[in-house]
Amino acid sequence: MSSEYVQAGGSVTAPPPSIDLTRRVRHASEHLAQPLLWACAVFSGAVVGVVIAYVFWYALPIFSRQALPFIATGDWDTAIDMAWTEPDVIFGALPLIAGTTLTTLGALLVSVVLGLGCAIFLAELAPDGLRRPLEAVIQLLAGIPSVVFGLVGLSVVVPLLSGLVPKDAYDVVTDIPLEGDSLLAGIIVLSFMILPFFVTVAVDSLRAVPRSYVDGGLALGIDRWRTITRIQLPAAAPGLLAGAVLAIARAIGEAIALSMVAGSIAFVPSAKWGLQYFPFMPVRTMASAIVETGGEGMSIPLIHDALFGLAAMLLLASLVLSLAARMIVSWWGRRLALDTGRSL
Repeated sequence: MSSEYVQAGGSVTAPPPSIDLTRRVRHASEHLAQPLLWACAVFSGAVVGVVIAYVFWYALPIFSRQALPFIATGDWDTAIDMAWTEPDVIFGALPLIAGTTLTTLGALLVSVVLGLGCAIFLAELAPDGLRRPLEAVIQLLAGIPSVVFGLVGLSVVVPLLSGLVPKDAYDVVTDIPLEGDSLLAGIIVLSFMILPFFVTVAVDSLRAVPRSYVDGGLALGIDRWRTITRIQLPAAAPGLLAGAVLAIARAIGEAIALSMVAGSIAFVPSAKWGLQYFPFMPVRTMASAIVETGGEGMSIPLIHDALFGLAAMLLLASLVLSLAARMIVSWWGRRLALDTGRSL
């Protein structure tokens, strides 16, 4: 770096101290930026690795002691009560796995149906004056705390569903209470919680489809709706699938809202009494069980190990789904670059 400074009149003098100091600071920051960013990346990765290792380490005792019965048997609530007084208890997480699976798949179905229509409207049909406010509302919906969703569901959805429970439910289904806080309430609340995540990815996926695809369809005389459904949606399918996978990953870890509206009973819903009773059966998810049983229950070694077993299953499912979504998006980006010369 030259130490000379050319003034407006053409004379050459030493640079002012302020300019020289600015150059030195800029030069030092350029040299420090890369190692600092590298350190931040390593630290973040290390934290994630430590969390994963910590959870799986404390989950080992329950899987080594029970192995498959922990996943394939029931009686979670009974085992939790017995663990306070008995030294050897067999836990069964099957009702929790069933509750998590049913609420997640039900919410995914609802959010994909609603979200796909919303994404098509925002990406292709909405006027500019309406598109931006709607996108802002959807982004705001993604930032609402889960406890607020749970409170709204508890005060609106649960009372509404209580009036829809069949009148003879207490006479037919005698094993469990059928109320408004149920599987259906959990699906409804969870659907609106994961809806903005799917809509955001779906809108980006539809907009990433090359306009030549759409313009070519319209030029061939295909109407607008058929162009969207027969050309644009198939081209955006990998991105839509990735959005669905991310929505699932978000749904399986939800605890507070489902604990408030889903009934909080470890029970595997059954249609043996009739399909009209099935949606009103209470469920408890794995994440809800961790929240509700943790705290004082962590002082009991058996409960401690069982809760970490649930946490390990949730963590493993989230990792698998996140990796699957990244692989889908990466594959889609490579295919798009090969076909059109554009990349994500």
